[in-house]
Amino acid sequence: MDVINALGRRKTAVARVYLSKGTGQVVVNKKDYKEFFPIEVLHAKIQQPFELTNTVGQYDIKVSVDGGGINGQAEAIRLGISRALVELDPEFKPLLKAEGLMTRDPRMVERKKPGQPKARKKFQFSKR
Repeated sequence: MDVINALGRRKTAVARVYLSKGTGQVVVNKKDYKEFFPIEVLHAKIQQPFELTNTVGQYDIKVSVDGGGINGQAEAIRLGISRALVELDPEFKPLLKAEGLMTRDPRMVERKKPGQPKARKKFQFSKR
């Protein structure tokens, strides 16, 4: 088996995921994922596809992630890993889809409008 690559996106984060047979090592931007993501909740997000498909410790993951914040990056990696696992074994798809891991989250930051301080906030109204 050679390397399977997949793309994961969330908000403005883009993760390129390279999955290969191995020992369960996850490397994000040339660092261990536990070092790259300091928060325990994000470690769980990245491991979620493996736990659902009972493939913990079977594959090595190499990720290059860019843009967004740490939460968006972690969710982009999760989507990339899910897509790579489905490419490897299509039988994983219903399991992952049931948990919502096969869907690209379409929510993005709304653009700022002219004549307003933010996307929806208005300047204070003065009657006189």
